Amino acid sequence: MPKRFKCDLISWAKTYELTRRLSLKILKTAFRPDLVVAIGRGGYVPARIVCDFLEITDLTAIKIEHWGMGAQKHNAALLRFPLNIDISGQKILVVDDVTDTGDTLRTALTYLLQQHPDEVRTAVIQHKTSSPLIPDYYGQKIVKWRWIIYPWAVVEDLTGFLRQMDPTPHSSNEAAKRLIADHGIQAPQRLLECIWSLNEGKNQNPSSGLVT
Repeated sequence: MPKRFKCDLISWAKTYELTRRLSLKILKTAFRPDLVVAIGRGGYVPARIVCDFLEITDLTAIKIEHWGMGAQKHNAALLRFPLNIDISGQKILVVDDVTDTGDTLRTALTYLLQQHPDEVRTAVIQHKTSSPLIPDYYGQKIVKWRWIIYPWAVVEDLTGFLRQMDPTPHSSNEAAKRLIADHGIQAPQRLLECIWSLNEGKNQNPSSGLVT
């Protein structure tokens, strides 16, 4: 991953709207899942909203690790926490936030199909066309690649970006300017000050105020 790349900071309102669109697309088909499986961690919130629109009460999750803080990619998508229920013979809808490389969704599909369900379909809020795996349903297609920062991961991602900066920013004001220059992110100053304060009292770099 290059040090400078475009990012989109997505609001709670936009996230909800995209998930509403996703849910309506599912409702327009004949597919009615018995169970929704969220891919943790990014799929937790979208899956719950989808359940609300589809009037589904059965929701569970698996956890797959592929991306770390600040768009740091692990070598391979790894299933950390599998299911603890029997899904054989059931219609499954697996939900995540985004398809990027497609590796996370592919890992989930491979695992879930081994559990002998009747059918598995996939859904994401945003589908990047850079992904070779195309989900069955998505709320929005993204043609020009950029990193997406969802509201449930904003502190984690921005902290990761700031820690990777060289030289390290020495104030929240400097951090704001660097985020605009490096990633095109117009982060609210109050949010950056919050991130700065969260790092205080930890194992700090004395010259910066950011944990390294």
